[in-house]
Amino acid sequence: MHSTLLPTTQRALVRRLAVEQNRNRIPSLVAGLVRDGSTIWFDGRGEVAGRPPTSDTQYRVGSITKMFVAVLVMRLRDEDRLDLADPLDHHLPGTAIGNRPIGEILAHSSGLRAEPAGPWWERTPGHEAPEFLAAIDNDAVRPNPRHVFHYSNTGFGVLGELVSRIRGEPWHRAAQREILDPLEMGRTTTAPAAPHAQGYAVHPWADVLLAEPAEDARAMAPAGQYWSTFDDMARWVRFAAGDSGDVLHPATVEEMRAPGAVDDGGEWRAGYGLGMQLTRNRGRRLAGHTGSMPGFLATLWADPDESTGVIFMANTTAGVAGSFTTDLLDLLDEHEPPIPETWRPAEHIDERALEITGQWYWGPSPFVLRVLPDGMLDLAPLRGRGRASRFRDNGDGTWTGLDGYYRGERLAVGRGADGKPSHLDLNTFIFTRTPYDPEAPIPGGTTPWHPGPA
Repeated sequence: MHSTLLPTTQRALVRRLAVEQNRNRIPSLVAGLVRDGSTIWFDGRGEVAGRPPTSDTQYRVGSITKMFVAVLVMRLRDEDRLDLADPLDHHLPGTAIGNRPIGEILAHSSGLRAEPAGPWWERTPGHEAPEFLAAIDNDAVRPNPRHVFHYSNTGFGVLGELVSRIRGEPWHRAAQREILDPLEMGRTTTAPAAPHAQGYAVHPWADVLLAEPAEDARAMAPAGQYWSTFDDMARWVRFAAGDSGDVLHPATVEEMRAPGAVDDGGEWRAGYGLGMQLTRNRGRRLAGHTGSMPGFLATLWADPDESTGVIFMANTTAGVAGSFTTDLLDLLDEHEPPIPETWRPAEHIDERALEITGQWYWGPSPFVLRVLPDGMLDLAPLRGRGRASRFRDNGDGTWTGLDGYYRGERLAVGRGADGKPSHLDLNTFIFTRTPYDPEAPIPGGTTPWHPGPA
């Protein structure tokens, strides 16, 4: 065990880990927390080959593999090798979903069935790509309408082959060169490398184990083939939070984290972005992925707002509580909430941004425009919730919305005869320094303010 936390915090976390491993009879379990880019707590319970597991013990991480495949697809998009709106047939012809956009497959909303044709793919040797793709016929499309969330392992087998076709090499070799090597994730592999855990199923009514197979899924490998360690997954948590190095632009990672589909019905607490699972917990917005293969369970979540992450890996087919990872985050918040950094004045600020800060009105509604520490603008209602967005400087006196209602929209500054800012033009909406300023170009014009009904 290694930790930089207070002894009381460590004890609370260790107890939660021990209760999980003991109560649910897990052969071995490792878990840990990341904050501000560093592992602040790690511990393991149980045994692997007669010894306690370490942060370098490999476990199979199952569907966490999908995040890597999604990054490969987004890299191709950023290189203009494909567009997420492209029908699959443009790059990988011959399947029954050839008319479906690549982005729909990434977000599990293409209507493709969950599992490939044939026997249970997770426990049997896989097929090569031609046989796998040939089996994606009309029977592979679910009767549900398109654009409805339907998790599809098959879809990520398709995306892995898409990457292979465009790159001219197997998807996992592309991932090694484009992701794993640059991020120094040397213990993330498609086959187990010692020291690694054996996958087990635990008998439901007796304390005995059954060894689970770990076959090569071949064409379905992009859906869940990877093995990894806590240390490597800690680096991947940082990636999911935006510390993406030269692998992907942070804005693209943020795009992957944006909700695209809801997968838990009326609760609206869980969803899916572009290759990332999303969940909300006690105000946190978490992004990452769960993973399961016969004999193994894993989960990682990143909280970009708090620069915090959590990971667990276990060698059991079932049994780890769904709340385990968020319980660890709750304990961390309870015992050692993050301490804000020391505020310091900005070293530089753009005068064009500074002169438009302060209060503006959209009609009678007050908004505030401020400059963020990274130089971007933030427009938000003065009170309560409403349309809010951040804006990036375009370098020509305009700004472009990055998120929220005004994502992708252009913000321009109108100026009076004296050259001073008189209004903001945000995609036809006019913001003025006073409510409905008659000197500004308000669509529909204005009349004088007066008491009582008109």
